[in-house]
Amino acid sequence: MALLQAENAMLRSRIAELERRLGLDSSNSGKPPSSDGLKKQPSRVRSLRERSGRKSGGQQGHRGETLRQVETPDEVVDHLPPTCGGCGASLAGSVSTDYAARQVFDLPEPPPLVVTEHRAHVCCCADCGTQTQGQFPEGVAAPVQYGARIGAIVVYLATAQFLPQDRLAAAMKDLFGLTIAAATIASMSRACAARLQGFVATLRDLVAAAPVKHMDETGFRIGGKTCWLHVATTALLTFYRTCAKRGSLLANVAGIVVHDHWKPYYTMQGVEHALCNAHHLRELKALVDIEKEAWARKMQTLLRRACHATDLARERGIGLTPRLIGRLRRRFEAILAEGLAFHEAQPAPGKDNARRRGRKARRTGHNLLLRLEQRKEDVLRFLYDPRVPFTNNQAERDVRMMKLRQKISGGFRSSDGAAEFADLRSVISTAQKQGWDILPVLMHGPTQPLRTA
Repeated sequence: MALLQAENAMLRSRIAELERRLGLDSSNSGKPPSSDGLKKQPSRVRSLRERSGRKSGGQQGHRGETLRQVETPDEVVDHLPPTCGGCGASLAGSVSTDYAARQVFDLPEPPPLVVTEHRAHVCCCADCGTQTQGQFPEGVAAPVQYGARIGAIVVYLATAQFLPQDRLAAAMKDLFGLTIAAATIASMSRACAARLQGFVATLRDLVAAAPVKHMDETGFRIGGKTCWLHVATTALLTFYRTCAKRGSLLANVAGIVVHDHWKPYYTMQGVEHALCNAHHLRELKALVDIEKEAWARKMQTLLRRACHATDLARERGIGLTPRLIGRLRRRFEAILAEGLAFHEAQPAPGKDNARRRGRKARRTGHNLLLRLEQRKEDVLRFLYDPRVPFTNNQAERDVRMMKLRQKISGGFRSSDGAAEFADLRSVISTAQKQGWDILPVLMHGPTQPLRTA
């Protein structure tokens, strides 16, 4: 009977764990939305955000973005009535007394290619007879080649819009009548990445020294093997790098690092840490929906209210009062104590033969409680420092674009190609955050100073 009871407890624990896994999706775990499948719930049902009470759409004071008429159009087309609308008489030669104007914004017809011939003349010195040839401009190195603007457009479509080489070549053919080979596309990307190496190194140093930066990592297929893409980012700067090992962290980092509690980040020296509370909210949602643990709902509500309070204070340019911070912290600790007491009163989860040795097994909620307790200061750092956000969404947004590229075009054949793409993406993402025109940056490099705050 004892053996049967032990086996029954183990099987019940196993069934509960499998049912829990079936209940996990992108809204209550770290699984990506693409893994939800066709049966996923509507996003409005799965959202972690609470209703704000406001009407949908633009809010009061929001400046809309729409087309507006310009004072000096490029072309004016007059439409005169041929006959009178009253008696039907001809209006030919009549003088206009008023008009109504409507403007149409459109693109001009693509112009034909402009071919510029550079001639390096040879001149003979009248004194000594030496023949001296003029110098071609920098970058003009072949008898026939494409110009910098075409190269910038190709790099932009490949790196910013993630067009695969075949589709990119088809787009250049359809839009501009250019026939570009895959090798030429790769050569243009390689040349652009080499030209921007100095700027990428500056980005790396600026992000590493930023007072607050976000970090994240994701798997990256290079040469058929799983490698890693690391991102270090701020609201105005982005730096990507590829690594063969996941634990290869960025060097010379100072300030505060916002991350998702990946343990190797805690090996970094001389930094403070802030944990992503969006991850905590997803884990708490799973505990509420699947395990029905009461403390999890209380913690979920507390974190949301704390986030709302810090957002309001940030909008007003002030910090939270010490009194409010103390109340939130005491409530946080009380919920932790309640959750720990609940789990310590529960019987130990059943273990199969593979789990008989090693540390004592704990429930998922118990592990989360211990993490929140051990890293309490990092979880609540957003309360004390207005520079620290509630989540690590900045890094996750920047990583998501690289995952999108991988889904469209797959992995990279070589580590050099992946590194070039990471460098180019660093430049383009930073240019977008800085509000720069991307094509001039890809053609000649940045000409404006970087804003870091």
